[in-house]
Amino acid sequence: MKKLLSAFTVLALTAGAALAADLPSRKGPPVLPPPPPPPPLWTGFYVGLNAGATWTNSNQQTIGVYPVALGNKFGGNYYAGDVAAITAVASASGFNSGNNVGFIGGGQIGYNWQFYNSLVAGVEADIQGIAGNHGNRTVWSAFDGGYSSKYGDVWNGATSVRGSLDYLGTVRGRLGWLFTPTLLLYGTGGLAYGGVTLNTATQVWNTGYFSNSIAPVIGGVNFSNTQVGWTAGGGLEWMFWPNWSAKVEYLYYDLGSVTQSFALPVVYNYSSNYSDASLFAGQVRARINGNVVRAGLNYHFNWGAPAPVVAKY
Repeated sequence: MKKLLSAFTVLALTAGAALAADLPSRKGPPVLPPPPPPPPLWTGFYVGLNAGATWTNSNQQTIGVYPVALGNKFGGNYYAGDVAAITAVASASGFNSGNNVGFIGGGQIGYNWQFYNSLVAGVEADIQGIAGNHGNRTVWSAFDGGYSSKYGDVWNGATSVRGSLDYLGTVRGRLGWLFTPTLLLYGTGGLAYGGVTLNTATQVWNTGYFSNSIAPVIGGVNFSNTQVGWTAGGGLEWMFWPNWSAKVEYLYYDLGSVTQSFALPVVYNYSSNYSDASLFAGQVRARINGNVVRAGLNYHFNWGAPAPVVAKY
């Protein structure tokens, strides 16, 4: 009897193990590692176009026309103190005119580096052409030629200046903060350079006793060169599509001042026996500074961005 009971026990245990082997496994799902973080959205090279408006911050121009040496063929004391006392300065008379607002447009190239998730640093270079931005100024002056008390000798002068900024370029650093992964607020500043043109025309004539013997004299000076200065500003840039961003930006620029001097010799003949000469000098000084507001569109190559990490399981 005992042997029969033992045989049934062994048979039951063997059958239970076989049935347990056929049941589905109750193991939990495998634990997967977290996905790799996305590559920085802003890191890499970019190129783009921009367009907007520019206007001068100051229409300051100083123009002076004054006698250096007045003729004194007749001798005497007619010109005592005149050369030191006679000056005509633009701030005393004259007017401004012209269009101080112009169109500006060009292109830019740059590189961004995104770090600490929400900070972006970079460098950008741009160059733009300018159209429709120029300023005119004319100054009139009149002063005693030294004979006025005896002969009514009066000298007159008119000086006109036309200035323009023909192109503007910058090389700037940028530092910004990401409000969202696609919206960047930044400040910028650096080097600015521009093509400055300044044309000056001056006429001097006499309306006094000797006006018939003194022909009007016309002279002037022209300046065209590249001025170098600085710029600073800020903007907002939005990555609205993969690899594409749009921006609005403000810049202030200051290219310093331009000073030009010129001389006008005046020769006059009173008669066949008497002739004389005077020398007039002039100086023009113009400040070159202003503002730019523009919109831009950039394409981001992301060549400088690290490659995304592909998880392996």
